[in-house]
Amino acid sequence: MRTVHLEKAKPEELDAVIRFYDDVIDNTPGIEDTARWRKGAHPTAEGLKTSIERGNLYLCKENGEIVGALDYPMCQGDDYHTINWKEKLPDEQVATVHILGVKPGLQGTGIASAIIRDAIALARANGMKAVRLDTLASNIPAQHLYESLGFEFRGKQHQYAENTGWLDFFFYEFTAMDGWQPDRGC
Repeated sequence: MRTVHLEKAKPEELDAVIRFYDDVIDNTPGIEDTARWRKGAHPTAEGLKTSIERGNLYLCKENGEIVGALDYPMCQGDDYHTINWKEKLPDEQVATVHILGVKPGLQGTGIASAIIRDAIALARANGMKAVRLDTLASNIPAQHLYESLGFEFRGKQHQYAENTGWLDFFFYEFTAMDGWQPDRGC
């Protein structure tokens, strides 16, 4: 099983982070249908900058090169309140995964799974009670990834997002935080 270590992105890494996401958008087959990412529209340079400034953007590097990234705040937003979660938790007890990307050419090698396992360990170390996320209903690869790691489907919402318009989003939750060990998988 592949293992990785996530580290917070630094402000001086913004240009490299933008190049990373541009590469993901330009070279991931079908991304316009699955994730609906578009260069300059989502994720945006301004959004990535804000995520770094807030300490929410985490990077996975190999030999100094970014091979994976995600926006990972240790809280959930109001848009998650309408979902029927396993347990009603305060926002500050829930970590949320957004814009998970893996370097093209390394997709399918286990990096995304390793990133999520390390993200769960990070949430656990920060006292979180759950990890939650949403993905487009059309993003079948992401759904398979999250389900294979022990995330449970918790509901569907028809929502509007700037980069997608009105679409169906699927919401997932991981709550097996106590006693879970990242080197054993989920």
